[in-house]
Amino acid sequence: MALDPMLLEILACPDDKGPLYYFEAEDSLYNPRLRRRYAITDDIPVMLIDEAETVDDAEHGRLTALADAEGIEPTFTP
Repeated sequence: MALDPMLLEILACPDDKGPLYYFEAEDSLYNPRLRRRYAITDDIPVMLIDEAETVDDAEHGRLTALADAEGIEPTFTP
């Protein structure tokens, strides 16, 4: 199930307070500035910095390319 669009409009990274990319098929939110991925478990975003995954260069490239290819927009515009 996809996250509520109203929720996506207000979701921000808890660390830098910036927008995130939502990858529905991967159940994750991604902050490309910090290269940090937040899991979505049972349709609930886990927005805890300590539980976020830091991705390597290859995964960062894959995620940003996927966002570009699929037209995924940030959760909000600062």
